[in-house]
Amino acid sequence: MISKLDCMKLNGTSLNIPHKAVADIDEVGDNHYLTSLDTPLREDAFELSNEEKIDQIEAHFYEIMQIMGLDMEDESLSGTPRRVAKMYVNELFSGLDPENMPPATLFNNNYDYAQMLVEKNITFFSTCEHHFVPIYGKAHVAYYSSGKVIGLSKLNRIVQYFSRRPQVQERLTEQIAAELKSILQTEDVAVIMDANHMCVASRGVRDTHSSTVTAAYYGKFSDPRVREELLHYVSQKTV
Repeated sequence: MISKLDCMKLNGTSLNIPHKAVADIDEVGDNHYLTSLDTPLREDAFELSNEEKIDQIEAHFYEIMQIMGLDMEDESLSGTPRRVAKMYVNELFSGLDPENMPPATLFNNNYDYAQMLVEKNITFFSTCEHHFVPIYGKAHVAYYSSGKVIGLSKLNRIVQYFSRRPQVQERLTEQIAAELKSILQTEDVAVIMDANHMCVASRGVRDTHSSTVTAAYYGKFSDPRVREELLHYVSQKTV
């Protein structure tokens, strides 16, 4: 494993951290500022192997815990940096790696089903990119077939894939919609997300009762009557 102290010097990471005014940083975070509909990634994002990333994150997280004054010799804490590093790379942020994109097999719409298909109450867990705390909730996706259909579980996996990265909810909603339009070869796609943000609930305003709803409507779903039908299905009690 890489030295915990030397890791801070790798690639100049200890020297190249950009510093913004504290007021600017807080304003961006509290206002949930969105810079792009693409996840901000460096060109060299995938040069390190997953194991190398885990080693370096482990070393950095060890330093964070040390700075906070925690006793890293304690049996309960000594393995935490490694556990966090593996969780980041293999679970919480696995959606950053294009190789983890779920394969989407399409089937012919042999039944000529021409109405909207709705997959609702898809559970998702994501991470606020401003404070690195959880965003979690339910996603509802819908589409009209253009002659092809997709397996229902693949809709869940697409939602989960884009959720497993540092996110802003607006971007997450649009990324899922864009992927569905591309895979299904249709503009007739809708995505609704209802989420709780721990950056709102556990810090700052500390509001534990509010949730955030975002939506993307394309094609036929731009028609208010079609949207009304979709919202009726979404609001119905699940069997």
